[in-house]
Amino acid sequence: MTQTAPSRRADIKVGQSPYGPDDQLGALNSLSEVTRADVLARADASTVYDLSIDYFVGMPSFQAAGDPSYQIYMSHHPGGTAVDNLNGAGEEVNRHVCYSGDVIFMYTHTGTHIDALNHFGVDGKIYNGFTPEEHLGSRHWNKGGAEVIPPMITRGVLVDVATTHGVDCLPDSYAITIEDCQAALERVGLTIEAGDVAFIRTGRMRYWPEGSKVLGNPPGLSLEAARWITGQGISVIASDQECVEVGPSQHEDNWLPGHCHFLAEAGVPMMELCNLEELARDGVNEFALIAAPIRLRGATGSPLRPLALPLRA
Repeated sequence: MTQTAPSRRADIKVGQSPYGPDDQLGALNSLSEVTRADVLARADASTVYDLSIDYFVGMPSFQAAGDPSYQIYMSHHPGGTAVDNLNGAGEEVNRHVCYSGDVIFMYTHTGTHIDALNHFGVDGKIYNGFTPEEHLGSRHWNKGGAEVIPPMITRGVLVDVATTHGVDCLPDSYAITIEDCQAALERVGLTIEAGDVAFIRTGRMRYWPEGSKVLGNPPGLSLEAARWITGQGISVIASDQECVEVGPSQHEDNWLPGHCHFLAEAGVPMMELCNLEELARDGVNEFALIAAPIRLRGATGSPLRPLALPLRA
């Protein structure tokens, strides 16, 4: 695996949407009714691949950055409901009706999730020039949040760089090149088309949920490869690791230049921590993707459950 020397500076600028001053969708505008109808007509529903991971206490998360880990606790359990009688139904009724309820607490970028366009910006602005001074309220952004991301039904393409290199998993901090992406696509006879979601496989999800092997120093896209792949007209970028791009950064002026390019420059949302192992195992390299995030108003990210259905020829 050869590596090219990167430029020391990322030189990223905030992108302006061609769809107008209030556009919040960016590359998601490339999703089309024609593509949706085509992939659903060709989808083989006899097999469904779940590309998400489950949430549990102790799961790998970004605690080192000060973000809260996933937590769940019961706000109502049968015995307590009978004793407390907070609903006023009475002890006898509450012992008869078995009532349970729970609360979850977590960072919105935990587990399989999508980054909204307001997650990263450059020089004080997010995609399409929205600014904190005008568009950030006391609780959340009023532009580019997770709630504007539509249901995504389009073609997914697996760019399996690990298999192309003949390894189970790419080495830590391996910077995926343009040539790597092209070789992975050429190996399976595919090209990326407008509106596609490109899934970059590094092989890291084979180690889930071993935190020390899943998070930290990820192999991922170099900035040059990121720019090449957005140049193919994708609607969303996705990967099986935590940030899509290589880490640590290869550029001294930006600690996550790939995020800044995808989200702020190109207007491309990012799916992270997707489980691509079963797709790779079965050689499913193109598929109908069905995915939608929870509509958390103004949030910079949201959990989602991507589903993949193989496409018939």
